[in-house]
Amino acid sequence: MVEDGLVGLGLDGTEPLHAPQVVDAVHARIQAHPDVRGRPLAFPGVSLESPLRIGSMTVRNRLYRAPVLEGAGDGPDAAERYAKAFVPNARHGVGLVIQGSACLYEEGRTSPGMTLVHTRERVLAMADMVAAVQREGAAIVLQVGHGGLYSMEAWHEPYASRRKGPLLAPSPVPWLIKPVFARVPVHVMTTDEVHALARRYGEVASWAREAGYDGIQLGSANAKLLDQFLSPFYNRRTDEFGGSPERRATILRVIRESIAERAGADYPTLVKVPAEQAPPFAPHVAADEALRTCELVEEWGFDAVTPVEVSVFPDTTLSRGDVPSSIWENASMRARFEQASPSKARRRAMMAAMWIGGKRSPFTPVWNRSLFVEAKRRVSIPVFAVGGIRTGAEARQIIDRGEADMVGFGRPFYVQDDLAAHVLADGHARCRNSNKCVPAQMLGMKGVCYNPEVTRG
Repeated sequence: MVEDGLVGLGLDGTEPLHAPQVVDAVHARIQAHPDVRGRPLAFPGVSLESPLRIGSMTVRNRLYRAPVLEGAGDGPDAAERYAKAFVPNARHGVGLVIQGSACLYEEGRTSPGMTLVHTRERVLAMADMVAAVQREGAAIVLQVGHGGLYSMEAWHEPYASRRKGPLLAPSPVPWLIKPVFARVPVHVMTTDEVHALARRYGEVASWAREAGYDGIQLGSANAKLLDQFLSPFYNRRTDEFGGSPERRATILRVIRESIAERAGADYPTLVKVPAEQAPPFAPHVAADEALRTCELVEEWGFDAVTPVEVSVFPDTTLSRGDVPSSIWENASMRARFEQASPSKARRRAMMAAMWIGGKRSPFTPVWNRSLFVEAKRRVSIPVFAVGGIRTGAEARQIIDRGEADMVGFGRPFYVQDDLAAHVLADGHARCRNSNKCVPAQMLGMKGVCYNPEVTRG
């Protein structure tokens, strides 16, 4: 929560504390009793239960709900839908909720399940939900982004036929994927338009602060617009936002300055930094470049960083697991897919991409470990670990060893709203990494588990 507010309970669950007191009080307890769960700590004084200060925000423990789509959409009941998911998560002990990507322009969502935050009124409509999450002791951060080339207006009906403007891109469409966008209008953003985008991030941050959010996170991975600026696969600009890795990352600096100007320099701002996989010989962000960007965002005033490995394409590299077969096995999902994409050829191409992505990127426990461990070595701001973390033992090991400062679970919350309680008790997630929820996210369906073998259990 913001530093002068209540952040919930003390370590033993009996003493309500104000945020400035929490870290010192709990650290004192841990130092007095370092073996709080009957095991030595490799990173003295810090455990999964320890509070963490992130800029002016303090979270009550090191466990966070990573941003995934809830399918809340953009209707008048969006806040209520978020509350149904997030309030139980907070009640069961999660320290931080990052609300999955909301779009800062009227067009640019990657799914109908995303929420628009392009006006002050839209953001303030979330205030009651935000307050409800905070009353249960958790902090909540709003992730803000734009789909760029992969906005749903490129293909998803009826949005494609109703689009008001072209897709936004940092540079002309790469030759490798030009056939996909053959009949789709694409606009390469001017330098002034990039600065206007940064100003909009600042405006949304100011509205988020007014609505009570504890901070914002830039949706700068997963092949979204900011990731497209960071990536040499997409970005071939010759202005201040193109060229070297540092120049391609300049957009992050300009956005951070805009947030400081409009929402306050003390408003917690988090960022994701991608390293990329790509087809052979295709340009992409290598791990060393991503780690250098982690250093840069610290210099530019960001309050926390999440390093992740993704693909240059929006495929299941970011959600490793099985082939998302629900797209053809689930009758309701299949019908929605056919309605969203009337072209049989396009549907076949998308299903082929899902199949290839699932085969190429099977589930691997803690798959971003090498990135977040090295990022933790290089920067002093909090580092968030996410990707393939499924057990309390894995989460505790990451924190105990000092490999990262926060540990995130995403899709597993779909099937367990009390997941935090299980993780904090050294339990495990029921999620089987089937990726059957991935097509539902794309189609704007409710954010729940779609694997009957799990839900029946």
